Amino acid sequence: MDILDLFYKGGPAMWPMLVLSILAVSVIFERLWFWLRILTQEKQIVDRILDAAQDNWELAADIAKQASDQPVGRFLYAPLRLTKTDAETFRLALEATAEDELAGMRRGEKLLEAVIALAPLLGLLGTVLGLIRSLRSIRIGDLGTESTAGVTTGIGESLISTATGLIVAIIALVFYRLFQSFVVNQVKVFRKAGNEMELLYRQSPPDFSNRTPVIVRENFTPPRKPGKTRLPEPPEPPNTAN
Repeated sequence: MDILDLFYKGGPAMWPMLVLSILAVSVIFERLWFWLRILTQEKQIVDRILDAAQDNWELAADIAKQASDQPVGRFLYAPLRLTKTDAETFRLALEATAEDELAGMRRGEKLLEAVIALAPLLGLLGTVLGLIRSLRSIRIGDLGTESTAGVTTGIGESLISTATGLIVAIIALVFYRLFQSFVVNQVKVFRKAGNEMELLYRQSPPDFSNRTPVIVRENFTPPRKPGKTRLPEPPEPPNTAN
């Protein structure tokens, strides 16, 4: 049987399920591409940054900055971009960035949850509407005759929407659980990398005070009005009377 023919026989509930399936497929492909990029490069980025941090913190900061297109790169670069840090500030920068990155990794989960909940209900609604339409055409005098054969066919066709809703919900649920497992694994990766970075920091704290910042806003003075420019006064000579 043709798929298009099945779609039309499923009834009006097939149209909202078509919209839900398109949204679910778009989220699934976007998340698969997102996770494919992360899982294939993450370990290499973490190893390079931690190896560089053992000898040169500035090199580690440069490597983390170059990998800022990856969540783990932004996570490890957060404390390294600060010019002055202590152990507590270092840890807080890691924790705050980890929360933001993990929240971004969960993007699309709410949509998949909606598809998982709505698709079976829409399928059941389509089946109920199909049964109502089929049973309405039955007359008491036609029971046991050949005229009721079409009712059986109508009941079978009304179950198409239920099957479609279950298929959409099952596929969405499989990928939803898969993406959740990836997020749980990322929590472990972030915790391990952050602990190792903090341990290296406590053993040999970096000194970024001599590093040239990207945007220098110090020693900025607003323009003065003409005629009121004051030269800096010379320093007072040291008191040598004593």
